[in-house]
Amino acid sequence: MTTDTAAPASDPRALTIENVERTLDELRPYLMADGGNVEVVEIDGPIVKVRLQGACGSCPSSTMTLKMGIERKLREAIPEVSEVVQVL
Repeated sequence: MTTDTAAPASDPRALTIENVERTLDELRPYLMADGGNVEVVEIDGPIVKVRLQGACGSCPSSTMTLKMGIERKLREAIPEVSEVVQVL
């Protein structure tokens, strides 16, 4: 189940689907350059669940991309994010 917090939608640091997507849009050109992408599947409390697509889904470096790239960027932009996990 996808949920949004009660924070105003205009707050760019609130944990909302819109803010997560906006932050991921900054990373997508890098993922797409390597033949991949990322899809937000669900926000479960402070945990963002994503699906790595294309080449990113089967890449040996996908864990590094997820934790050191996607999770780091989301946690910097949206402090409420505690973890980003990959779902298949």
